This record gives sequence, C-alpha cells and structure tokens, in this order.
Amino acid sequence: MSTWDGDTPHPVFAVTPMGWVLVALRLPVIAVVNFGGLALLLLVRLVEKPICGMDRPVTPWITQAVCRTTLRVMGLKVRMRGPRMKGPGAVVANHSSWLDIFVLNSRKNVYFVAKEEVAGWAGIGWLARATGTLFIKRDRREAQAQTRAFEERLLHGHRLLFFPEGTSTDNQRVLPFKTTLFAAFLTDGLRDRLQVQAVSVVYQAPPGKEPYFYGWWGGADFAPSLILMLAQTRHGSVTLIYHDPIRVADVPDRKALAQRLEMQVRGGFDTARIEAMG
Repeated sequence: MSTWDGDTPHPVFAVTPMGWVLVALRLPVIAVVNFGGLALLLLVRLVEKPICGMDRPVTPWITQAVCRTTLRVMGLKVRMRGPRMKGPGAVVANHSSWLDIFVLNSRKNVYFVAKEEVAGWAGIGWLARATGTLFIKRDRREAQAQTRAFEERLLHGHRLLFFPEGTSTDNQRVLPFKTTLFAAFLTDGLRDRLQVQAVSVVYQAPPGKEPYFYGWWGGADFAPSLILMLAQTRHGSVTLIYHDPIRVADVPDRKALAQRLEMQVRGGFDTARIEAMG
C-alpha cells in the first residue's frame, strides 16, 4: 500500500504471549468503536444530509470521538502545540504511518484527500467514504474536475487535508512535496479567501524500540502492522506541531506555496526529533 522504498529495515514482527493477550483484548474493542461509530455516523448522516447538504455540522465530531477512543485503547499518546487555524482553509502534513489518519482526525475536524484506490480497500475504504474523504485520480486529465471538487468542498468550510509527499515513510525523514494539488488553491474562487496550515507529525518510539517503529513503508502490509501496534505493552507518543497558516494570496504560485509549507513541516519535524534525542 505504501510506495516509498528506502533501505531502512522493517520492525521485527515479534509478538510476546502478553502481546497476544493485548491484541485479543484491544482488537474487539477497537472494532466495536470503529464500526459502531460508522453505523452511528451513517444514521446521523441520513438526517444531516437532507437538512445540511454538503455541510456536516455533526458527523465530524463522531469521527473525532472514534479516533480519540481508538488511540486511547491502543495506548498511543498525542501531544499538540502551535496555533489552531481559524476560518476556511486546508491542511498539509508529512506522512509516516497509517496511524496518521487517526492521529490527525483525533484533534481536528478534517476531511482527507486520498488516491482513488483507497476507496476500494477493505474496511479502510468504507470508513474513508463515510467520513467524507475526497478521492482523486492521479491523472492530469482530471485536474480541472479535481480543482472544482476542491473549490466546492473548501467553500463549504471543509478542512481538506492531504499528504504532499504522496506516500508514507519510515518516520525518519520528510520527502520533497509534490506540487500538483496546490494548483487548486490558486484559482480565482479560492486564492484570496484561503489559507493553508502545515502540520509536522512526529512519532516517538516506545522505550527500547527502533526510532522507525511507527513508520509504514516499502509495501508493508496493514494487518501485521496493526497487530504489532495492538501488542505493545507500552507505547510511545506522537507530537502534532501546528505551524502559522499561510495565506495563499501571499505567494506567487503553487511551487512557492509548496516550498514554504514543506519548509515549515521539515523544520518542525527536525526540531522535534532533536528535542527527543536530547
């Protein structure tokens, strides 16, 4: 599922007897929370959609509650710092793990932008569709349609979040940002009204584990990674660093916007890692 292919070794899939006990205890709870939350969200959406249309005043809070509860059951602590964006805008972040979806959703009502293939993934695809994920095709011929979809969602107050690296990594680096999607923010309908906020997502491994423990890369399978996360007797933490939002009108083009946001993400990421080592 992930495409970045580095030479970092994958965490060893070794689960202790106590770890399997934790998997047996945590997995059913997380399944009930996620699919029970999905059922509740769909029921609420039956009322919310006819009344509010594309606006979602209630259901994002259900998503946030589900993600917070999932992380608590798992035992992963989330720390935050930096300003919270006010008003309409989009969000970008570095991408280290499938856990990013839960982590970022747990602290802010956002709607993810994902490649179209995600819609077909078992379990994850259902959750993504129900929570309002915007699916896009990686095809330049679809650029105008994607721009219209971005405008429509953003002008309805949706906080769209995407990962400009285009893939998840080993949590040891920030890859160069791809600039294509940033063009949608520079249209006449959005340029003077929109701001974009960068978020650095930095995981700290559990005591005694490799620093890349939470990373997900190189074609790693979801199921073994999920079991490994659920089997930990003691988890590390993840820090979300929210940077000052950038007004789109203040930058000349998509490449300049991507560069400024990448510098913010990379700076926060590197600083947090140095602090963790100190």
